Amino acid sequence: MKLLIHPTVDEARANAIRETAGQMKVVNADSHDEAEHHIVDADAFFGKLTPQLLAASERLKWVQSPTASLEHYVFPELIDHPLVLTNMRGLFSDVIADQVFGYILCFARNLHSYIRQQEQRLWAPIGGEESRVGFISGPGQVSDMDRAHRHMSDQTLCVVGLGAIGKEVARRALAFGMRVCAVDPHGANPPEGVERVFAPDQLNAALGDADFVVVAAPHTPQTEGMIGRQQFEAMKPDSFLINIGRGAIVSLDDLDAALENGQIAGAGFDVFEVEPLPAEHPLWTRDNVIITPHVAGASPRIAERHLSVLLENIRRFVAGESLLNVANKSQWY
Repeated sequence: MKLLIHPTVDEARANAIRETAGQMKVVNADSHDEAEHHIVDADAFFGKLTPQLLAASERLKWVQSPTASLEHYVFPELIDHPLVLTNMRGLFSDVIADQVFGYILCFARNLHSYIRQQEQRLWAPIGGEESRVGFISGPGQVSDMDRAHRHMSDQTLCVVGLGAIGKEVARRALAFGMRVCAVDPHGANPPEGVERVFAPDQLNAALGDADFVVVAAPHTPQTEGMIGRQQFEAMKPDSFLINIGRGAIVSLDDLDAALENGQIAGAGFDVFEVEPLPAEHPLWTRDNVIITPHVAGASPRIAERHLSVLLENIRRFVAGESLLNVANKSQWY
């Protein structure tokens, strides 16, 4: 058997791969020409597979994508080929879920506003200083300041896409005492604590009851453009939309219009239809928007997990065992 790697990986990873591969030959191809030569009799491939490389292969059985997302990886010939495609899903679940709750806590506790006020050395409680309860009377009544700061366990979270990331988001929400529902095409056995999983055609109904909506779905033919004008109309005017899934899922024009019209209270986005987000885009100027530059998956732990999945799948392939993270090629995940 032979495993072809292209583009090349560094020598430390290559040595770990060779050790795991055992008797399987490993070729760490530097050039496309070298890769095209070796893929003819390769049984497995890791890296960026092109239509040209696939056409040259004669016995390819398994391809390991180096990424979790597949919308930029698959092509018609690969979808139609009988080979097994695996991806790197699951590496980022806890990291991205943490980022999601960074947005949620900012919005719930107005931290995004207080950070901006700090730059101006401005002491101005959201809800108004005049509503502050003094030490003499104590908190006997709910003030405007109280109402402006949300109580987490009073909030409802809707997770759109209940995959590995969505489940981690739900788990954290439940730890905060939030009510959790989800939208997912495979919702027969929801995680414990998730009250209901709506089918994709029930998306608008699910959105209408949520205080926070988190898009954690992959980019697929079905999810592209899933969130637009109709969905913003279905959301509550005091709700927030967070997108850490894929930029193509949410229409930025419709998002900006919804913010302008007060259809939603704000948004936290790490992914966008166009990246980088153009400097002239109006989202940059909105005080109720948190923009991060596609960094939700950044963590010093990801590289070691990435290698671990690759090595485990190599071990399984050599042993003839079922592989991890087998993808549905036609659905891009």
